Amino acid sequence: MCGFIGFTGMIQNRREIIGKMADRIIHRGPDSEGFHLGGESDFDAVTLGFRRLSIIDLADGSQPMYNEDGSVVIVFNGEIYNFMELRDTLIACGHVFKTRCDTEVLVHGYEEWGEGLVEKLRGMFGFVIWDEGTKTLFGARDPFGIKPFYYTQPKEHTLIFGSEIKSFLEHPDFRCEVNPDALRPYLTFQYSAAEETFFKGTYKLLPGTCFTFRDGVMTKRRYWDVDFSKKSSLSYDETVEMLDARIHETVNSHRISDVKVGAFLSGGVDSSYITATLMPNDTFSVGFDVENFDETGEAKELSRRLGVENFLRHITPDECFDAFPAIQYHMDEPQSNPSSVPLYFLSKLAKEHVTVVLSGEGADEIYGGYEWYDETPMMRRYKKLPSFLRRGMAGIASSLPYFKGHDFLIKGSGMPENYFIGQALVFPEDEAADILRGKYKNGLSVRDLTDPIYDRVKDLPELEKKQYLDMHLWLPGDILLKADKMSMAHSLELRVPYLDRVVMEEAQTIPAHYKIDDKYTKAVLRSAANRTLPDEWAHRPKKGFPVPIRKWLREDKYCNIVKEAFTSDAAAEYFEAEKLIKLLSDHKEGRANNQRKIWTAYTFLTWHKQFME
Repeated sequence: MCGFIGFTGMIQNRREIIGKMADRIIHRGPDSEGFHLGGESDFDAVTLGFRRLSIIDLADGSQPMYNEDGSVVIVFNGEIYNFMELRDTLIACGHVFKTRCDTEVLVHGYEEWGEGLVEKLRGMFGFVIWDEGTKTLFGARDPFGIKPFYYTQPKEHTLIFGSEIKSFLEHPDFRCEVNPDALRPYLTFQYSAAEETFFKGTYKLLPGTCFTFRDGVMTKRRYWDVDFSKKSSLSYDETVEMLDARIHETVNSHRISDVKVGAFLSGGVDSSYITATLMPNDTFSVGFDVENFDETGEAKELSRRLGVENFLRHITPDECFDAFPAIQYHMDEPQSNPSSVPLYFLSKLAKEHVTVVLSGEGADEIYGGYEWYDETPMMRRYKKLPSFLRRGMAGIASSLPYFKGHDFLIKGSGMPENYFIGQALVFPEDEAADILRGKYKNGLSVRDLTDPIYDRVKDLPELEKKQYLDMHLWLPGDILLKADKMSMAHSLELRVPYLDRVVMEEAQTIPAHYKIDDKYTKAVLRSAANRTLPDEWAHRPKKGFPVPIRKWLREDKYCNIVKEAFTSDAAAEYFEAEKLIKLLSDHKEGRANNQRKIWTAYTFLTWHKQFME
């Protein structure tokens, strides 16, 4: 687990520049640094930088790493969990290894298979390989987007790339400018949902995508995607058996490390199942000393039953508000999921004891765990009507002003492309446009972002359309972004065993009615977990990572902190500031519950102060 940066083209003082870029991400790799400065002209000059957090092969795993004659060089962030299997295959093909780390497998794998390397990898990764022989830069991001990868082309034939955008600030050609089209969709989604980031002209490499950069031209292709089209014929019990065996296998592969490994533990089934399978020495939990906002008791009790030690702490609102600017700095882009805050402190706690943790992200997306995937008993009865009738009623409802039952009829169509945008919806689009000023009202609409994804799965059942959308927007844009950035802020490697390519290739064959039944979401996962966990953990309702911001924003101290941001010059530039103040005052006085809208606007202004002021 590390961080990398790099750029093409000749510029003065490039050793000094790449060093400053590396310093910006020292939190990703405090153990060592390394650099590659190759080429002598704009057409062949490549500069690479690396910060290392030592996990595997502590003595010999430094980067950049080269092949035998120095013609292939790599910088790589992540872990390859099948690297020993690939290493044996490559040795059989005649390759000679100098280390026992996964990075060298990528070097020799590229020599052997070229771009086909990415189809063979199980793991989380972002990497770049420079091929001196063909003057080609080849890069890739893992299938789920567990590890970040950003790039920008500030000048023709020039590429800057890396694990975090903040490193680009040290490059003389980088323009630190707000993307005016990013704010409107952000207010709806609560995260940066488009390919272009909040920094104008800077982009995310999408999950499951690789690229080549040759002669100044970047070519991208998707090398992997989820495929729900084929279903298993296994019985429910056989599926439970398959799933349980796979979870044990993936946890076992994710435990490989030369340093101490622990686990994040809440009271829910996802992290509890991982913990009970891993059986680490240490687990870590955080919460708030507020009723209904604390699962540390459940985590402590499960740890006691498993015979492992649980470290826990409660976070105060003062700590959260004091840390929030640093949280948004580490996030790179505004991201207003309140759970980022406790995750920041959870990572800090874990780093005091271990260097690697396993966590439960991804189970809800893969196995159908979210409440929005489920249906009420009334909806189930309504859906017994023929689909053409329900879709006709939805079409009529969508053309009329809002009335009681409006949303029910639209959702009853069974066409989530017309109503489901993912697990977060903060400002409806019309409200987002109303609260913004001038050019910031522009940007991609919700349908601009969701339609291209839904178009790829037109023939899938309703549940799997929702899962597919979440895997391509919510999972990389929210869940995994905060998991990576909050853990790496404390030089902690976070691994997510559910988000494994082989796990997904089995899970995508599970029939929808095995995932959600009349009693539970992710029913088949719960049944598998129940083989290892007591009933009360296997079947506990999903709670998420709740944060009491509703309560905090009704207290004078914290309301005034937000009010100061809402009356700033920056707020007046982007927002109709008086409307922000009204949202805040209505919430403070109990006339409305506006906490998510307030927090989303406040998050953007906090981020703006870190990077633009």
